[in-house]
Amino acid sequence: MEAKENGANKKPSSGAIDGPTNPMVTPLLTDLYQFTMAYAYWKAGKHQERAVFDLYFRKSPFGGEYTVFAGLEECIRFIANFKLTEEEIDFVRQSLSSSCEDGFFDYLRGVDCSDVEVYAIPEGTVVFPKVPLMRVEGPIAVVQLLETPFVNLINYASLVSTNAARHRHVAGKSKTLLEFGLRRAQGPDGGIGASKYCYIGGFDATSNVAAGKLFGIPLRGTHSHAFVSSYMNLDEISDKSLRRKDGSSTCDDFVIVVQTWLSKIQLSNGVFGETNQSELAAFTSYALAFPDNFLALVDTYDVMRSGVPNFCAVALALSDLGYKAVGIRLDSGDLAYLSCEVRKFFRSIEKEFGVPEFGKLAITASNDLNEETLDALNKQGHEVDAYGIGTYLVTCYAQAALGVVFKLVEINNQPRIKLSEDVSKVSIPCKKRCYRLYGKEGYPLVDIMTGENEPPPKVGERILCRHPFQESKRAYVVPQKVEELLRCYWPGNSDKKKDTLPALRDIRDRCIKQLEIMRPDHMRRLNPTPYKVSVSAKLYDFIHFLWLNEAPVGELQ
Repeated sequence: MEAKENGANKKPSSGAIDGPTNPMVTPLLTDLYQFTMAYAYWKAGKHQERAVFDLYFRKSPFGGEYTVFAGLEECIRFIANFKLTEEEIDFVRQSLSSSCEDGFFDYLRGVDCSDVEVYAIPEGTVVFPKVPLMRVEGPIAVVQLLETPFVNLINYASLVSTNAARHRHVAGKSKTLLEFGLRRAQGPDGGIGASKYCYIGGFDATSNVAAGKLFGIPLRGTHSHAFVSSYMNLDEISDKSLRRKDGSSTCDDFVIVVQTWLSKIQLSNGVFGETNQSELAAFTSYALAFPDNFLALVDTYDVMRSGVPNFCAVALALSDLGYKAVGIRLDSGDLAYLSCEVRKFFRSIEKEFGVPEFGKLAITASNDLNEETLDALNKQGHEVDAYGIGTYLVTCYAQAALGVVFKLVEINNQPRIKLSEDVSKVSIPCKKRCYRLYGKEGYPLVDIMTGENEPPPKVGERILCRHPFQESKRAYVVPQKVEELLRCYWPGNSDKKKDTLPALRDIRDRCIKQLEIMRPDHMRRLNPTPYKVSVSAKLYDFIHFLWLNEAPVGELQ
């Protein structure tokens, strides 16, 4: 079952931008200290000073070497509609100190993002640590109010998109991946977000009906064990008629056809005895309801002795009337072994009864699958065509958060740096341009950051790429292709050209293509080769000049 065309296939209109998908994303979705800082900036007369912040992360998740950037569209929706209501301003007034002056709240009434500029890497791009995913420029008090919601909107989105991409990489291109995580997600917000961002990361469909409506993601689903066990016997089926697919005639008693086929299977196979008749009744009833989409959960009682023979009897009865069953789902047991046994059974049915393509019916597996179990199934050998994955996918069980940060890199055209005894936490100062350099084989070789006014790298010209902090790590690169990463998605009051937000399906396509052009050793699950992130020689020198200038000099007694 596919959703009707909706958000996944529609491009946003050229006019007003819709608000955030989640109505809880308002100017109050921020930390209190953003408002306390905004007041302190206002009190000091600094609130209109022009500031530049970088949003980035320090380490790729899940022990891997890459991350998928997601959440940008929701950030743009947020700032396009950023405006505090009187009710929200009153709440801020109650939450701050009583000493705060009324003039600040008058100021808040006029705050919007018309003077903010946002530059970002396109959503769905494979990205790496330290490289700014977004650069946000504007009045410092306003941009501080954007920090927490931006980090919130990017953090989980990028984490779960990356998790989905890793599952896709292990499963392989040919397998169908179904996101079944709504019931285990961290609340409704996590459930809706997971469905959207798993789709970006390469999943094919979701069970989440709300996400299907909101984003146009294809929907998939069949029935649960409860449906199977709710039936007692075939007598519960009151309407036994089923019209042929071509509409030429009607079978008055579909149940008899099913029973006849079950007897034939029993005689030809001889491996099993009596199947569970309540299960047969459930399958028959479901097929009568959905003859074009019959997919049965076969492990309620016994997969090979009951579930699969019962499924085959119903599928063959449907075939007599011109319908083709979809397949079965396994939700327990040894999935590798059972999938192989089921495939053998399907092929024997095709050969015995001459039903074309019966041996190729889909086998779907679920049951708390994750990256490791997919890898194990590949090593064991299996016949699974599709995976339904939930808990480990949407909760990002292997890693709780990406660790996105938002750091001031310039104010009033003066570069700023944040220092730390932990070198990985030292920020890279100033407004920067970011490029991806490609090698002769078409793979990305290195991402390089330069000062805003430096000449860009050129194809065929050698450039020195330096590690931002380790003096001995450096390399010359002669790029065969140069791609500038940051694009303007919100120009504010400037006359800069704005990139349009793509449709969800286009973001998904970008993600898939990006993953395909990565070098295989960067994509390995275990011990991947580190991807190089560098700075230009000029920016390297400036970082270390500023570092020495800002670091206090110790004095030994």
